[in-house]
Amino acid sequence: MTLDRLQAPMAQSGSHYVTAETARRAIALVSPMIEHAMQDRSIVGSGFLYIVIMDPALLPGVAAFDEAVLHEQAFGDRSRWDADYAAFARAKAKLSWTTGKDGRTLQHALPHLLRTGDSLLAGGVCIDGIVVAASGAFPCYDEVFAGAVALSLRALARDAREAEQSTLALEPRTRT
Repeated sequence: MTLDRLQAPMAQSGSHYVTAETARRAIALVSPMIEHAMQDRSIVGSGFLYIVIMDPALLPGVAAFDEAVLHEQAFGDRSRWDADYAAFARAKAKLSWTTGKDGRTLQHALPHLLRTGDSLLAGGVCIDGIVVAASGAFPCYDEVFAGAVALSLRALARDAREAEQSTLALEPRTRT
């Protein structure tokens, strides 16, 4: 690598393997579990769920939060929401994205990292740099759904990378 390359600012680009399409596929993998759970008010008390997925390659300091949001998806009829589950999920995602930690971990083990205005709702996870947040279920189940989506994203990215094992450099691709 040349000195010019080290000194040149890196162009802002998202994850090569985790795209908006990958995010949609990860949610599709988890959707049967979510849809089944939404029928049980002891799991999804509101009857609604909102998921936010962050681009794992767009980190704080490189991108603004809104630029780093890769995909968002609602489950249930939004016209019947009794709260702003999208805002709750986005706040959870922002906390996990800025700290690289699960919301629950921050609240219970790392409260010294919390700042004024941070969400104190559990449901945001950070698994190997993949941040996903869910809102609408009871907190432990928000974590289940967010975690399942994050693990599905990781699996899809690994699968895509394994399919390109002979590739020596990642070529630009169209973002979807």
